[in-house]
Amino acid sequence: MIIVTTEFVPGKEIRELKGLVKGNTIQAKNIGKDILAGLKNIVGGEIREYTEMMDKARQVAIGRMVKEAEQQGANAIIAFRLQTSAVMNNASEIVAYGTAVTVE
Repeated sequence: MIIVTTEFVPGKEIRELKGLVKGNTIQAKNIGKDILAGLKNIVGGEIREYTEMMDKARQVAIGRMVKEAEQQGANAIIAFRLQTSAVMNNASEIVAYGTAVTVE
């Protein structure tokens, strides 16, 4: 699956527009990570536990988007975007979305 942030795939011609595809996941923090994050707040630095958690969440959302595009017969996704939002205390949603197309 080709995934690009542009509205075209360089060197390819868009043959068919399939439509919007998306994938999402909601990730909640856990108490163990919260304790480590609290310590990082005191001494400073990257909170790697959360970085890893959000990276995995992005991969899940992208995977779900790709699966939806494949089900529509697409071989590429253009105008790809990621969005995140807090949906409740201690939980964030990651949404991956774009336009599914077939390219030659």
